Amino acid sequence: MASFERYFRAVRCLESLAERAEKKYGENRRNPEIYLKRMSSFLDMIGNPEKGMKYIHIGGTAGKGSVCSMAHSMLVASGENAGLFTKPFATTSIEKIKVNNLLISPAEFAGLADYLKPSIEEAYKESPYGGPSYFEAFFALALEYFKRKGCSWAVIEVGLGGSYDATNVIPPPAAAAITNIGYDHTHVLGDTLEKIARDKAGIIKSGSVFFTAERRPELLAIFRERCEKAGVPFNAVKAAGDYKKRNEELAKAVGMAIGIKKDFVEKGAENAALPCRFEAVQNNPSVILDGAHNPMKMESVAYNLGSLEYRKLNLVIAVSGDKDIEGILKTIAPLADRIFATEFEAAGRKSAEAGSLARMAEKHVKRKAQVHAFKNPHEALEAAMEEAGKEDAVLITGSFFLAGELRKRWYPEELILETRDAFCKKQVL
Repeated sequence: MASFERYFRAVRCLESLAERAEKKYGENRRNPEIYLKRMSSFLDMIGNPEKGMKYIHIGGTAGKGSVCSMAHSMLVASGENAGLFTKPFATTSIEKIKVNNLLISPAEFAGLADYLKPSIEEAYKESPYGGPSYFEAFFALALEYFKRKGCSWAVIEVGLGGSYDATNVIPPPAAAAITNIGYDHTHVLGDTLEKIARDKAGIIKSGSVFFTAERRPELLAIFRERCEKAGVPFNAVKAAGDYKKRNEELAKAVGMAIGIKKDFVEKGAENAALPCRFEAVQNNPSVILDGAHNPMKMESVAYNLGSLEYRKLNLVIAVSGDKDIEGILKTIAPLADRIFATEFEAAGRKSAEAGSLARMAEKHVKRKAQVHAFKNPHEALEAAMEEAGKEDAVLITGSFFLAGELRKRWYPEELILETRDAFCKKQVL
């Protein structure tokens, strides 16, 4: 197996920007315009790799990664040379960047990180807006990769919100979509659904066509108003069923709107897959991974559990300390027979303490469920697997950081890097 040390060094280099940018620009939350100015300035420095491509831009509280994956799969099925940038990765960083059916190679990732490094340092020293954050540098790396690969299309997942998100520096997309609106990142986006919707509506730009699977009239009115001001066609996709079905219909509507033939739209929607989205990785007992990290995403997990047959549910859970922990636990804890509260480690994110999480979970359990706390997530998983009978289910959720780390038990990181596929399928080139 190849050595990936150069890749891991590049990842650590980019991760160091999370703390560096926070120390230098943490106060910029009061002046969110600086994010777009900083991103635009940095792209200018490296030659504007964002220019010359057509875009699909997807935002929303839940499901935007899945819609991005489906839209990208449709483009690839139709023969387009298409890039995909998604925000969270499950197990390893290259999962965020894809061209056609292959993730960026570890060597190309490391080479692009080296290419960006002098510009990053120059920006921190010379730019009036400062140097890029971790997310901004990662996005710039993705755009440069798409440019070098000659992509005609790029499908982009919004990082946070919309109006001031770094991804909003792209030219007006051919299509923009918002999956739905829920409470998340309220310290940045606002504490009401209306405020959150207005921020997310910032991706609606003149020259685009807009779609949403949101249903609530008061939120649709916000999107419609923004579309009218921008002269953009407004489309509310009416889809019955669960979140997965709504996401699929939204992606199909986007695909049809940009001219993809129906056969390729159907094929793309069927073939698309992302790890840690209610992902079954084992039977007897059933093991499910899901990165749900807000109440709306956890509602989808709870809904999906209803389609499974199992005797008892073992829940392995960790949650970021800045999330709506009570809202998440209120949704999922009552469904569990045993809860294994734990923690994760991630650059720029702090996990809720396992003991505290366990005590909070105890307030929401039913059927006298057992609640345990493990600081080490691998020990929590091992305990859950030992307790699970063949007819039981183990659900790992609450954070992409947790689900992605424990996913290595079934999909080792180095095998993903070697195959350039999150599901470790050998590619025929």
